[in-house]
Amino acid sequence: MQDSFGREIDYLRVSVTDRCNFRCIYCMPEDGYPVAPKSELLTFEEIARVVHLCADMGTTKVRITGGEPLIRKDLPELVSQIRSHSGICDISATTNAHLLAQNAQKLKSAGLNRINISLDTLDEQKFATIARRGSIRTVLEGIEAAQQAGLEPIKINCVLMKGVNDDELVDFARWTLRAPIHVRFIELMPIRWNLDETDSFTSLSELSGGRGLFQLRISQDEGMLSDSQMRRMFVPFEQAKRTIENEFGKLIPFDLPTNGPAHTYKIEKAEGSIGFISQISADLCARCNRIRLTADGQLRPCLMSDGELDLRTPMRTGATNDELKQLIRHVILHKPERHYLADGQKVMGRGMSQIGG
Repeated sequence: MQDSFGREIDYLRVSVTDRCNFRCIYCMPEDGYPVAPKSELLTFEEIARVVHLCADMGTTKVRITGGEPLIRKDLPELVSQIRSHSGICDISATTNAHLLAQNAQKLKSAGLNRINISLDTLDEQKFATIARRGSIRTVLEGIEAAQQAGLEPIKINCVLMKGVNDDELVDFARWTLRAPIHVRFIELMPIRWNLDETDSFTSLSELSGGRGLFQLRISQDEGMLSDSQMRRMFVPFEQAKRTIENEFGKLIPFDLPTNGPAHTYKIEKAEGSIGFISQISADLCARCNRIRLTADGQLRPCLMSDGELDLRTPMRTGATNDELKQLIRHVILHKPERHYLADGQKVMGRGMSQIGG
């Protein structure tokens, strides 16, 4: 499956739910986003049908996302259905790990290869302020369970925020010295990068954790960080890399299989690695190989564009496999060359949890 720019599209990201048990300050308001009625969510059989059709056309890698995918009951059953297609060679999932301890072995047994875990801080108080739900201890137990189950490589996704967790770069990097953990620092990417907005705030949350004052201002209208604030909190990957190298010396380029868009390095003699995903400062669109299926059955060619095509309705009204493949091809051929955030593109349709991160 090639798009009109010659990129090989072999990676499908599948959201199984738009619900989440966390309320991360950069992703969701305190009260959450409106969610689709359960009747509008694709069934496991419908998801597996789309995945298998994509596999017939060249998809080899599938990532299960949300919202929080482990909220979806009996998720190992979906993994097993996806695994039944011989063309799928890699199945992974992205999770906040709060429900992972009780599911890790079941997922591995069903055919999940590996896991990505979203974790933005190693500090218990900061965790409570950023995630606004759950417990960092439970997340760490989930990581340990994933290690024991053999869901490897285990990648930790850390969204960097200036003045919030950029003082933990060295702590995360030190973790890779003692454990086969692969930390990837992700540049903060407001999905509505260019929306007009006011800068009004109603509350100031202050937390002193021994490393200076930790402050977050929550937007009055959204109940989360505003997009203008997120732009100000942006930390470019080269700056993050320099901070780590100032502590540990020059990072060594490292090739981690299945590492996708990350620029990956390691500290000398480290068990794990350090990656940087830099969608903003180093546009990754030229080598993008993915499309996205939302939980309610929309196929999207690009995270940062509003365009999507409905597959749920055709499936539920008798479309044949060949007809669905034509729709999938149509989406791929309309995949944009790149995002146009720097040129003023405004993405307004859905939040990240509604698309599938």
